[in-house]
Amino acid sequence: MKTTLRFLSGLLCLQTALSCVDSQNFEQLDNLSVTPDMEASLLYVEATEAMINQSAGADFIQETFAFEAFSEQYVADHLLDGVMVYEVENTTSKPLQIVLEFLDASGAVLDSESFRITAAPTAVLRREIPYGGLGGRSIDILRNTAQLRLSATNLGDSTSVSTLPEPKIMLRSSAQFRFELT
Repeated sequence: MKTTLRFLSGLLCLQTALSCVDSQNFEQLDNLSVTPDMEASLLYVEATEAMINQSAGADFIQETFAFEAFSEQYVADHLLDGVMVYEVENTTSKPLQIVLEFLDASGAVLDSESFRITAAPTAVLRREIPYGGLGGRSIDILRNTAQLRLSATNLGDSTSVSTLPEPKIMLRSSAQFRFELT
């Protein structure tokens, strides 16, 4: 009786162990595709109204920045799409024009974004520009960008002063990129 009971207990344990095991498919790793999203701050520029007043009718900002985010070929080849996000806030008494240009290694303009801002008080201007994917600008613009050129122009006079505390213009931008890593 004890032998039969042991035999049945052993058979039951074996059947339980075998019934819980699925056949393993290790070929799934061949089909693994990882698409991480990466977000980064791109530019932050501000200028006081006093600085703007010194350059009426001329650029009060004229800067070119190196942009080496996609200089590594592996990174550029695996970039799927991205979104550039811009926020512009003006608390000055000046109407302003801001232009951001995307340049290739030879200095040729690949793309540009222009902002015409009225004098304060204004709401924060927010703009999202997609690259790649459906409806976006060409992803090759980002892949081939080596420099960013920023210029800002005072479209007003050089004497008025805002009544707001610490009047200034601020441009913030960030980017969200999606890559395919295989």
